[in-house]
Amino acid sequence: MKCKHCESSETVKDGKNPSGSEKYYCKTCQRNFTPLPKPNGYDADCRHAAVKMYVDGGNYRRIARTLGVSHQSVVNWVNDATKRVHPEATPRPPMGADDVVELDELFTFVGDKKTRSTSSRKSIGTRAVS
Repeated sequence: MKCKHCESSETVKDGKNPSGSEKYYCKTCQRNFTPLPKPNGYDADCRHAAVKMYVDGGNYRRIARTLGVSHQSVVNWVNDATKRVHPEATPRPPMGADDVVELDELFTFVGDKKTRSTSSRKSIGTRAVS
């Protein structure tokens, strides 16, 4: 094996990279190098599948379990895809002092409003307790 930097053949194996590639050490120039590096990270198909699953309604953690990746990776891929689709999407500027905001309140009840007490204690004076 020849060194990539000085073309010397005085090299020895020096372990592996985190990606699994073999590392070498050059005795002449005292540098480490990897002749055939393996790329880190996930392939484009995995990223595309994660974004597609998110668009179809999956949540981050379920997608991560299905694909066998970190949920934070899925979050990053979705955010990156969103920026590529909508690069002009920027947050609104803060409101100035002369902006007017109108708010309205609305209270609704689904079904009937409870009017009786939900307490489990029974009134001793009006009914017999069994």
